[in-house]
Amino acid sequence: MKIAYTAILVILTFLAISSGITKVLLMQRDVEFFSQYGFSNTLLIIYGSVQLIGGLLLPFGKTRFAGAAIVAMTFLVSLVVLLMDGNIPVSVVTIVMTLLLAVVMKQSWKTAPSLS
Repeated sequence: MKIAYTAILVILTFLAISSGITKVLLMQRDVEFFSQYGFSNTLLIIYGSVQLIGGLLLPFGKTRFAGAAIVAMTFLVSLVVLLMDGNIPVSVVTIVMTLLLAVVMKQSWKTAPSLS
């Protein structure tokens, strides 16, 4: 089970970081897609930066919960845009990845630092 969890974590980290980088670098495909739904270049860079930060927090035990929560929120935003676009196959993949992030959040809750 630990191997599967580690593999899921690696995949989610890669997806979050790579998705964030493509938005920060204003890759043409992302700019064209998100601009249809009101994302300016500045907003896309901010959105990608948040996604990138979340992805960078995922590998570390003490920041994993926060990273997973951040990435899950960004994936949910992407899900809304994908559904508005009618892209069902990628929407399903995004839902699955978001559910996997919820599993990571649940598993890492015990190691998340307390606010008290």
